[in-house]
Parts: sequence; structure tokens; C-alpha cells
Amino acid sequence: MNLLHYLIPFAAALGLLILVHELGHYLVARWCGVKVLRFSIGFGKPLLAWRAGRDRTEWALAAFPLGGYVKMLDEREGEVAQHELHRAFNCQSVYRRFAIVAAGPLANFLLAIVMYWGLFATGVEELRPRVALVEGVSVAAAAGMRDGDLVTAVDGEGVQSWQELRWVLLRHALDARQVTLQVRTREGVEAYRPLDLSGTAIDADEDLVVRIGLRPWRPRIDPVVGQLVDGGPAARAGVREGDRFLALGGEPLDSWSELVARVRVAGGKPLPAVLERDEARVEVTLVPELADEGGERIGRIGVAVARPPAGDHDAMFAVVRYGPLESFAKALRQTWETSVLSLRMIGRMITGEVSWKNLSGPVTIADYAGQTAQLGWGQYLKFVALISISLGVLNLLPIPVLDGGHLMYYTIEIFKGGPVPERVMEIGQQIGLVMLAMLMAFAFYNDISRLISG
Repeated sequence: MNLLHYLIPFAAALGLLILVHELGHYLVARWCGVKVLRFSIGFGKPLLAWRAGRDRTEWALAAFPLGGYVKMLDEREGEVAQHELHRAFNCQSVYRRFAIVAAGPLANFLLAIVMYWGLFATGVEELRPRVALVEGVSVAAAAGMRDGDLVTAVDGEGVQSWQELRWVLLRHALDARQVTLQVRTREGVEAYRPLDLSGTAIDADEDLVVRIGLRPWRPRIDPVVGQLVDGGPAARAGVREGDRFLALGGEPLDSWSELVARVRVAGGKPLPAVLERDEARVEVTLVPELADEGGERIGRIGVAVARPPAGDHDAMFAVVRYGPLESFAKALRQTWETSVLSLRMIGRMITGEVSWKNLSGPVTIADYAGQTAQLGWGQYLKFVALISISLGVLNLLPIPVLDGGHLMYYTIEIFKGGPVPERVMEIGQQIGLVMLAMLMAFAFYNDISRLISG
């Protein structure tokens, strides 16, 4: 069941992104008058197929789901009847071929814009950019940051959520320079903190903001039970809603975070607990059950915290919402900046300035799909939009076998005044396949390394 929590959101996201990408190719091909023979989600033997439309296009769902394709009428792939030559892909002008190929990645960018637009316009509850210091020496501590500071802007660019703060800091970390954080202290005083990012490395194994020395601020939450999982360890032991934990494992408890920390490391072990119920003390013994979380075995007792006071909730969360026009402008900007950042990261990986460990494969993507789905629709759709942009950027890279490789050939054809020789394209395809295989190998290696290291 835990595996399904990751596989279902991953399959849904992947299926949507492939469908949109291939629809881009399909719709522009039809608009250009090209005959489409097959529209396939996945590669290999079709598991499900049917024909529809005037051209009897075959629509297929194939066995290997990591991709898809649109097969068009083409003299290079088979004999074409004389009366249909004008509908063959290879007989189209270079500009039409360029448009058909570019339509796939552009469809992914358009999907991201629409998703961001909807999210910004309807509003999503987000964690505020209120910070707490990580223990020890850090860049944030040197900048004078204090627990409870609410970051309102970075170098004059406003931020309204923790995710926005992370995003802006990542962009500036690539430039390796000092930025100024505008903050509002817990006392309501406006202040400025100079944050030096010149020595901050970007590493996939550690959150950039944590590396800087910051984490989300959280109020101290009392260890009071809000809900119980039916049949869970706590319910079986006699714990009730409203009970307050006074001690666990023979040690006193002061906060919900302490309760969670002790339970996580005690899977399968009996834990004596002292509870306060209606001003009376109740003693029970809990045996946390083992559960998987991100490849780690942890203990759980099946309880949820009572909702914190409204003041604490409002201090931690805010609904981020914009007007329709502002939302659209922000969606365009978010998509553009994400695309540029992705290209910069790829460039830094090639030059060795950023580690190849930042490259992720399907296992890591599935992990994030499951995590964001559990956080709610808003976070999940943001994740899908991000992956859609990444797919668009990847396909535009000038690597033969990808859309970008074909666009590179067409660009040469436009300036050269004639098509690239078939032999050159064949060699390019072989080189492209090797490059793609190497990228996939790096991505899978990083995925497995993260699983092993937890």
C-alpha cells in the first residue's frame, strides 16, 4: 500500500506529461496537413489499441511507459502512395517540420503555465517564510538571522512562502554572491540581513536552505492527541483523543516533536507512557509498529496532533493568492525562470561547477510525486508543473534522437539551404543514443545511491 502511494501519483503525472507532449506534436501535425499513423503512450508492444478519425489513426497504450511518440506518414519509413505525398512529414517545408517538432516541448511549457496560473489564482495554503536557525556555525547565523524572522524580500524581490524563499535563494546561490534579506522580526521590527552565498555549494543530498543554516520556524506544540487511527498501537493501548502525554519511555515530555522523535526510533519496542486525562494520570504501554518512510524503517503509534491554536497556525501558514492577470504574469515568469535555471544547472554540471549528483531519475521523481501528493493537490500540481518544464527543457537540448536534435538539423537546413546529409544524421542518432544512455545511467545511479544512503 505504501508503494502505491508513490506509484499512483508518479504514473498519473508521467501519463499526463507524455499525453500533453505528444498531443502538441499531433495537433500541429494535423494543422499542417500531415497524416498521423499512430499516437502511442509508451514504447514497445501495444497493450491496448484502437483506430479512430478520418485517417484511421491508431491510438495505443504500450508496454514500456517512460515516453511516447507520434508516427507520421514519411517516405523514409515506408512507401507512400503518390496521392498522399503532400501529406508526408518529409515532404513538408522545413518551417512546418520545425513547428511540428517544437510543438511537443512547447506543450509542456504551456501545461506548466496553465497549472501555475490556476494555482496562483485560486490560492494555496503555504508555509510562511518564517525561519529558525539550525544549530552551529552557519552563513545565516553570521548574517544575524534570528529565530522567528519572517523573510519578506530577497534583494528587493518579494517572497510570500517558504517555497518561494528556497527558489529565490537557489537562483542567487548559482550566482555565488551576497544578497540582502528583508525580514520582519517577531517584535514586528523591519530589518535587513546581508547573506553571503559566495561559498554555498549546491548539493542534491542536502537542502540548500539547511546548508545556509535555516529551517522552517515552528511553534512549540503541546503533546496532546487530536485523532487516533482505528486499530493503531495507541488505540489498542487505550489512548483517547484529548489525552496529553506527560512522559514516554521513562522520560518526561514537553512537546509534540519530542513525542514523534522518541516513537520513530522505537519501532517494535514497548514504551511505557504516562498520560493526563481529565486531570487524572493514566499509565499505558505502547508498542510502535514499524513503517516505511522514504526507504527508512520508523516507528508509529497511530496518533495525530491536536490542531494548534489559531494564532500559531496563522504564524506558520498563509494562503498565497493573486488576481487573474497577476497570476498569469506570475505563471509566465515562474515557467521562464524555472527553464532558465534548469539550463544553467545543466551547464554547470557540464563544466563541473555543480555535481552530477543533482541529476535525478524516475525513482527520485516517483518519491517526490508521492510526497507532494500526500501534502495535497496544490503541492502535487506544483510538482507536476515543475516536471513538465524539466521535460520541455530536456527535449529541447540539441541531442540527436531528442526533439532538440531534430530542431538543430532543421536550423542548419534553414541556413544551409538544404537538408543535412542522411549519413550525418545517422551518425548523430548513434551519438545521441549513447549520450541519452549515459544520462539515464547517471540518473539511475544517483537514484540507487539515494535509496542506499536513505
